[in-house]
Amino acid sequence: MRLVKASEMQEMDRLTIEEIGIPGVVLMENAARGAARVFLTHFAPALNSHVLILCGRGNNGGDGYVMARYLSEAGLKVTVLVLAEFSKIAGDALGNLEILRRMGLEIQEVPSEEQWKKQRRHLKGCEFIIDGLLGTGLNSSVRGFHARVIEEVNRANKPVTAIDIPSGLNADTGQVMGVAIQAALTITFGFPKIGQLVFPGAGLVGRLVRIDIGIPEAVAERISPRVRLIEAGEFHDLFDSEKPDIHKGNRGHLLVLAGSTGKTGAATLTSLGALRAGAGLVTLGIPKSLNPILENKLTEAMTCPLPETGEFSLSLEAEKEIFKLMEGKTAVAIGPGLSTHAETSLLVRRIVARCPLPMVIDADGLNALSSDPDALAKCRGRAILTPHPGEMARLAGISNPEVQANRIGTAEAFAQKHGCCLVLKGARTVIAEPGGPIHINPTGNPALSSGGSGDVLTGLIGGFLARGWDPARAAVAGVYLHGMAADLLSEEMGQSGILAGELLDVIPRLASSLARAQWPLKQPPMEKDFHQPL
Repeated sequence: MRLVKASEMQEMDRLTIEEIGIPGVVLMENAARGAARVFLTHFAPALNSHVLILCGRGNNGGDGYVMARYLSEAGLKVTVLVLAEFSKIAGDALGNLEILRRMGLEIQEVPSEEQWKKQRRHLKGCEFIIDGLLGTGLNSSVRGFHARVIEEVNRANKPVTAIDIPSGLNADTGQVMGVAIQAALTITFGFPKIGQLVFPGAGLVGRLVRIDIGIPEAVAERISPRVRLIEAGEFHDLFDSEKPDIHKGNRGHLLVLAGSTGKTGAATLTSLGALRAGAGLVTLGIPKSLNPILENKLTEAMTCPLPETGEFSLSLEAEKEIFKLMEGKTAVAIGPGLSTHAETSLLVRRIVARCPLPMVIDADGLNALSSDPDALAKCRGRAILTPHPGEMARLAGISNPEVQANRIGTAEAFAQKHGCCLVLKGARTVIAEPGGPIHINPTGNPALSSGGSGDVLTGLIGGFLARGWDPARAAVAGVYLHGMAADLLSEEMGQSGILAGELLDVIPRLASSLARAQWPLKQPPMEKDFHQPL
């Protein structure tokens, strides 16, 4: 599903109005009529319930005026506070304000903090608040009068419905611009905005519902936003492609380079993740002293003992054997539990620079690259990197807060510069590829914040790579399925105490459900809320 920046949505509106010929007032009517219906359905307010609508001077306020009309006609008591001078309201918003005046609704001009003090009593007297103060075009911090109003609304402890976007939220990045409304329900128009699907914005929107306001598909295709929300239907063709005469030799062979003293679990989970992804064969390259342990832990994968350092991590002497092991393999997964031993890190960089196969690089593989990301230059188009924010900060040479403040921009810039597919893990994982779409993953929850879950993900992606899937699709499918596993287990067990190995047990049936285009969880996927009629 398309996710848009504020400028992209504004351009769609402009093209629809100026070139298609649908008047702006019609789009406003469509948006607010749909929003009123969603509000009434979601809250089911009793007759004469008091609704306070806070409006700004722009079209966001205009949507609020139209909502006021529909909610009043539905039998609710509506009070509209306009936090601007009436003389500064223009265009379609002004027309709808005049309609409310002629209908005799209660409308108060509240252009200053002094006037707000006289009207703030409505916060206590209402049952519901509708936020139409600031729209998606906000690009500077909210200060002064409006900031104090937003703070008071949040303290009022009333259910807030945000029109298009919670006031104070950056529509493009999801960052809070000083202060922002905490909504229980956000009704967005046209297409969901990027900032509503990434954190911290995703934590402020409450339930997110999209209203189709009548933007023609031809206009949306013309703008062609690059950011996408992953949807379950994207993988039907991948998971439903098995032939009756398939055998393990047709399913690919993954070489896993992982593990060191104390970290044999990482090697195990990665190997099993690849097998759960459907790889036909998995060979684990492991420091030779640890091979007996892994032979015992892994009965379905093959192991190969390799030369080791004095600290029982892979040594440079293993390089020749590793490249020999690549013969007959279809992909490589490298990094989980390898250690940060200097010799092992150098080995990783040399392998990455020369590896002829598609590969997924994680954990200590990323740590090795952080001192020389240019090692990726010789394998452009073949590598998938899966950093968490701390690893991303080291790779990009910036701070962790800088990564988190612009997750999409950071992932996109790194993928473009180094010609790789970049999976920036975390809540709402971001997947970027050079020149291609940027995906945001809607699945997953805090159950994944436990040791080993990242190793399972590396195995899943590696398994899909080994099966011959395109790197970007392998990454997107692996991230989505990994999050689905956590969602399914959380429904049964809660979000604390789930073991990484337990994710492996539910992967095959989830993949089977996706192949049948069935949603396997009790709750529908979040994107179901994005398809509401006018």
